[in-house]
Amino acid sequence: MKKFFALLLALTMVLGLVACGDGGTKDKGDVYNVCNLVNGNLGDKSFFDSAKAGLDKLVADGRIKLNTIEMGGQESDQPKWLETLYDVAGSKEYDLIICGTYQMPDYLKEVATKYPEQKFLIYDDTTYVGQNKNVVNMSFKQNDLGYLVGVFAAGMTTETSINNINADAVLGFVGGVDSPVINDFLYGYILGAQSVNPNIKVDTRYTNDYVDTAIAKEYGLSMINDNKCDIIWGVAGNAGNGAAEAALETGKGWFIGVDSDQEQTFSADLAAITLTSGLKNIGDGLIWFFDQWDAGKTYWGEEVNLGIAEGGVGVVTDKNFAKYAPDSVKTAVETAQKNILDGKVTVPSAIGETTGAVEALREKVRP
Repeated sequence: MKKFFALLLALTMVLGLVACGDGGTKDKGDVYNVCNLVNGNLGDKSFFDSAKAGLDKLVADGRIKLNTIEMGGQESDQPKWLETLYDVAGSKEYDLIICGTYQMPDYLKEVATKYPEQKFLIYDDTTYVGQNKNVVNMSFKQNDLGYLVGVFAAGMTTETSINNINADAVLGFVGGVDSPVINDFLYGYILGAQSVNPNIKVDTRYTNDYVDTAIAKEYGLSMINDNKCDIIWGVAGNAGNGAAEAALETGKGWFIGVDSDQEQTFSADLAAITLTSGLKNIGDGLIWFFDQWDAGKTYWGEEVNLGIAEGGVGVVTDKNFAKYAPDSVKTAVETAQKNILDGKVTVPSAIGETTGAVEALREKVRP
């Protein structure tokens, strides 16, 4: 009998280690030990701060323990990114290691391959989806986001009772690199705008990087002065903010931000001409992921693509949106969002699109 109980105790201990020590599926109510790696610094009021806000909410709710490591964002800091990934993975302390953005996938793939038992999540990147069974890639439905912004912009561009709005139905789009992800925003933007006005024009230009505000400002000035564009959506990281400068300088246009609420990140004068922003809600996406994990739904080795229903994307609806948008435009945006959620509207994606439909549409609507 003693041998039986000894064997039972040993088996119970082993099962406990398997359930809780390898970052696998855990029981609801368990507290996860999480490491959040920032390949930059907090205070960006964008991706990194959004991720931290979501994780802080999970800490406050008693669902995770969190260690956030700021690794710096300069080129000279990049060797530290790989070194830190190796350090935290090798420590075997964490149920999940989180990192993000397009700069991290090569480093993550190397470390995830070296430590196949460690679980990782990378947000806003799909470079190596499925190549490591211990990595979840979290992406966002930029096409649905673009559709909402397009509905809003098309409704606003002929509201001549608003300062800096002219009667011509012409919108602008300043993108970063001409790539599937950026064109995913654009595809939805054009289709959303066309759902309001089939004859609308969209002037699309690319900066070919994410830092050159000067070229974005040059494009913005041309759009406004040459083509009577009065609303420009900047989808080019920091570079896109040059288009906001163009709108401010001319006094003849408005700007729409991206990823974060740019009215909160801009100086007062630039915030004043920013109508709204299209949001990628990294923090809400991370909360959704832990909700799924607690429910026994795991996505290791897969991509999760978060949209409106999961809180992954949306638009800012307070501040200037609330102040300037007439009720008809607010209703149109609400209806578009409901139609996407109900499946009445399916917004196609530029990611994986090989027929040239995006490029053809882009050229068709040029002013």
